[in-house]
Amino acid sequence: MKIRHPQYGVGTVKTIAEHTAQIRFESGERTVSPEAAELQPAEAQASITALEQPLSVLVKNIVESVVDQLGFEKPGATIEELGARWHKGRLVMHPADPALQTKEVPIEVFFHKIVMVRNNLRVLEQKINAHPQLSDSDKVEMQQYITRSYGSMTTFNILFKNKEDQFGG
Repeated sequence: MKIRHPQYGVGTVKTIAEHTAQIRFESGERTVSPEAAELQPAEAQASITALEQPLSVLVKNIVESVVDQLGFEKPGATIEELGARWHKGRLVMHPADPALQTKEVPIEVFFHKIVMVRNNLRVLEQKINAHPQLSDSDKVEMQQYITRSYGSMTTFNILFKNKEDQFGG
């Protein structure tokens, strides 16, 4: 947790004992008495039914829970986007050498991987556009790579049930 000390400024609590706290400030680590030092939280705090923790921790836990509940990491969660004609289908890859084994993959597993690539490209695009240290020209250059990646993935648009879920072309 980040705290604000009236003399030393903002620091990060490393350990807490019964009457003292070990805090790392820019000037170094110090052992202080939290009550005597009148420490204040340096981060926004949330209090929910007697739960007190840094707001960033609360938000992170909520986001992780929502992502888990939405099933973004589970192959079954993407099946809704898969066109009905592909349900329970198989992707079969035959090597040119007949002595090598054919590889079969359930289409739902393959589709999940395609959707994850799409979702990761979207997140990357958002992170680039929101990055405070990238110049506009750097953002445009990186955006062009993402656009080309979307273009390379349009082959798989046939698998999507809805056009709005497809890769841009």
